[in-house]
Amino acid sequence: MKILYIVNEPWFFLSHRLPIAIAAQAQGYTVHVATRGGEAVEEILEKGFVHHQISLSRNGSSVPSELASLLDIWKLIDKVEPDVLHLVTIKPVLYGGIASRFTSVKKVIAAVSGLGTLFLATGVRAEMKRKLGTGLYRFALRSDKTTVILQNPDDKQLLIDLKAVKVEQTTLIRGSGIDLSAFQAFPESLTSTPVVTFAARLLFDKGIAEYVDAIKILNKKGVVARYQIVGDLDIGNSTSATAIDIAEWQSISNLEVLDYQKDMPSVFRNTNLVVLPSYREGLPKVLIEAAACGRAVITTDVPGCRDAIEADKTGLLVPVKDPNALAHAIEKLVTESELRVQMGIAGRQLAEREFSIEKVVEQHLSIYQRSQ
Repeated sequence: MKILYIVNEPWFFLSHRLPIAIAAQAQGYTVHVATRGGEAVEEILEKGFVHHQISLSRNGSSVPSELASLLDIWKLIDKVEPDVLHLVTIKPVLYGGIASRFTSVKKVIAAVSGLGTLFLATGVRAEMKRKLGTGLYRFALRSDKTTVILQNPDDKQLLIDLKAVKVEQTTLIRGSGIDLSAFQAFPESLTSTPVVTFAARLLFDKGIAEYVDAIKILNKKGVVARYQIVGDLDIGNSTSATAIDIAEWQSISNLEVLDYQKDMPSVFRNTNLVVLPSYREGLPKVLIEAAACGRAVITTDVPGCRDAIEADKTGLLVPVKDPNALAHAIEKLVTESELRVQMGIAGRQLAEREFSIEKVVEQHLSIYQRSQ
């Protein structure tokens, strides 16, 4: 039995699908992984997987290059002849789904981890892209051999309403899972200045501007706290911040801008509160990692984000794009340490109950086995 994962970036495969692929390998599957090139490819090969490099632009819209990507994926599926085709991230889902209609592959799994900027952008051009994208989703996903995995009920209902999928095709899996032994709960320090952390790619769609504005508000009020931004730029993404933005943030009092940090458990261990004021998500991994480490969170009342917490129990929800409400919520949890600690304890319990990697792996293997 062969399984082929198609993902845009090799690092994303490692961070979001590696335990599932290892479990599939243990079940007897020969694991093929197709991604763009990159340093992380070496680690994929070290795991004993077969790697295929594909041409796939992150945000390109050139018709010839996009058609080339579609044909590249089509030829790869024909070459590998997988028993299970698992598509992850937007372009692999769309192009792999379309190509699979014309190949012999019997089972396709499309992991729609979030509907992205397609359903966030505004304006005439954005509306045209949305109509085109909706048509592509319908053609790529609405097939009897395709199972569509979604991470939150809002995204599921949206695709159903758009007639991109049938109800019976869909299944909900809350996120990509977390290794609870790696992300352990540690008591937070209550003797030093509270540390508030934003940890994500530096995209404006993640709410980074609102976080910075909230810090400025809190500094003016004299709230005693230190703030962190942890993450790197994603220049291939149209909503990425720039080096100029980082330089501006570094000049703000009480704010430290860090780069990407591989050891996130250590980051959370030295953090008191985690903030993600995103505009929309599938189900943000950083929120369940923070919860597993016993940290209270603040996030926005939007699809995906609200599904990663228990409001007023493991964290607080604030309106999207509202730095004043965000500042108020941060001040509340910075100053009310007992409430914050209680929320962190409840967050760990939520992570153990709902987000363990073992549970997510079991759900995926069940879908694979139904394909045999």
